[in-house]
Amino acid sequence: MKNVKYQFAAMMTAGMMLFATSCDDSFLEVPPVGQLGESQLSTLAGIDAVLISVYSQVNGRFQRLASPSNWVWGSIRGGDANKGTDPGDFATINPIQRFETDPTVAILEENWNGNFEGIARANQVLRLLDVKGPDVSDAVATGIEAQARFLKAHFYFQLWRNFNKVPIIPKEADYKKGLEEIKNDQEMLPYIEAEMRFAADNLPATQPQVGRVNSWAAKAYLGKIILYKANQTGSASDYQAAKTLFDDVIANGVTSNGLKYGLVPFYDNMFRGANDNHQESIWAYQSAANTGSVNNANPEFDLNFPYNTGPNGPGNCCGFFQPSFSFVNSFRTSNGLPLLDGSFNAPANRVVSDMGLTSAQDFTPDAGPLDPRVDHTTGRRGIPYLDWQDFPGQAWIRNQPNGGPYSPKKYVYSRAEQGSFQDNSSWTPGYTGINFLIIRFADVLLMSAEVEVELGNLEAARALVNQVRTRAKNSPILRANGTPAANYVVNTYDAAWTDANTARAAVRFERKLELGMEGHRFYDLVRWKTDKAELDAYFALEGALLPAAMGGGAAYDIKHRVLPLPQNQIDLVGSDILIQNPGF
Repeated sequence: MKNVKYQFAAMMTAGMMLFATSCDDSFLEVPPVGQLGESQLSTLAGIDAVLISVYSQVNGRFQRLASPSNWVWGSIRGGDANKGTDPGDFATINPIQRFETDPTVAILEENWNGNFEGIARANQVLRLLDVKGPDVSDAVATGIEAQARFLKAHFYFQLWRNFNKVPIIPKEADYKKGLEEIKNDQEMLPYIEAEMRFAADNLPATQPQVGRVNSWAAKAYLGKIILYKANQTGSASDYQAAKTLFDDVIANGVTSNGLKYGLVPFYDNMFRGANDNHQESIWAYQSAANTGSVNNANPEFDLNFPYNTGPNGPGNCCGFFQPSFSFVNSFRTSNGLPLLDGSFNAPANRVVSDMGLTSAQDFTPDAGPLDPRVDHTTGRRGIPYLDWQDFPGQAWIRNQPNGGPYSPKKYVYSRAEQGSFQDNSSWTPGYTGINFLIIRFADVLLMSAEVEVELGNLEAARALVNQVRTRAKNSPILRANGTPAANYVVNTYDAAWTDANTARAAVRFERKLELGMEGHRFYDLVRWKTDKAELDAYFALEGALLPAAMGGGAAYDIKHRVLPLPQNQIDLVGSDILIQNPGF
């Protein structure tokens, strides 16, 4: 619902509803400011306003690390990026990156509380539908229910991937008492799948407001959920069920505003505000700048823009999200193809950085062949940083010995977007009104390719991957004089795929390149069960190059496939109700 911003009931929770009671002195019962009675909310306008409050919670709002960007939970934990600052700066991210997390780490509760707030709001919508007023037809009620259940499935999917089992709160639960009796003892994926399936079956193909989810977004998300299930079961029928959904979405899907799904021709155009709700946007959080609250923008991005940029750069804070050496090296190519054998981290193949240099004059730009997506995703010294200037290296890095020489680039506003898709009303200008893409078409193409490999359809998988690589090939970064900013060499896979293991490696690596820094990597590694090997290699390189931050015993153990449940939540209800994850 771009242009219909998520402002109503921004502070309202399901537990704060006030219901009228019968009393002779009822005229004395004045609802507290900001709270509305059931009769006021059971109209179509009231129910829809509460539904908008559910949408508004998708970005986490005051709980910034509940955002679907998953920049800490998916990208930093997955090795895409390093936290990159002194140990004392926002120090609760440090143990997350080093996999030294314990149940008392404060930001665990940000993710927990932010997602459960969304669930509470969705349940509130569902309860109001049970007492809907006469202006809410059954057909309209079904459409509202489908949106609420889509969003509830999303919040639970976020929680499940991070914490495994969490309490499943029925809509009938009394939010004033009784929640402390709901255990985390149910398998969650069947419930999440059922909620999203209801959404897929009951949402319309298009919506009057583009920010509302449609049936095609639900089908894409349902396919993703079933793919995760297939990764667990190894069942051909589960892979086939995911394939059926992905095939339908790819062939027939449209955005909520009726655009046929497809790849945006030029890679960076996905991340520009003026192009929001483009053909690749299957589901995006509708961000807005300059509305009076930065929580309507992307409230977590204040932490991870380049540091100390001044007037000739974006954000000016805080340098908490620096692309890793391992990630940047992954974009090295040979004959236009990625180095699937892992040799991208070998000394001869590493992308040249300015680590350890005493002056800028010592820097020599990398002349080797690279996939251009590296420079759409990463700020590298000497390469144009959007339309600001050439990235200056250490001058925009908060603590290079701790984080490395690179800065993030996706979802950073351009100079041309200042004041329009950038919010300047708070302590930092690092809030943007650029939509965040939760599911985009390239993601679906690559999930579909993954399914095709597991079903033995290797050539179908190759064709899907080549669609993504063709767009990359056509997306070079150019200097003002029209010449490429680096030696970009990227090609499609032209030889037939005949070996499943090679095809599988190619599809998985393509997800790393295409979706890097978008919050997917750790979850992908865990579902493929390649997390231990990949993160061991990551720590081996980063630990050697960044010993102050990544040395001293930082390592990965598979118990960290899930986060510990927040200790405070266990203390509130008891360890017999909330069972802590093993090893914590």
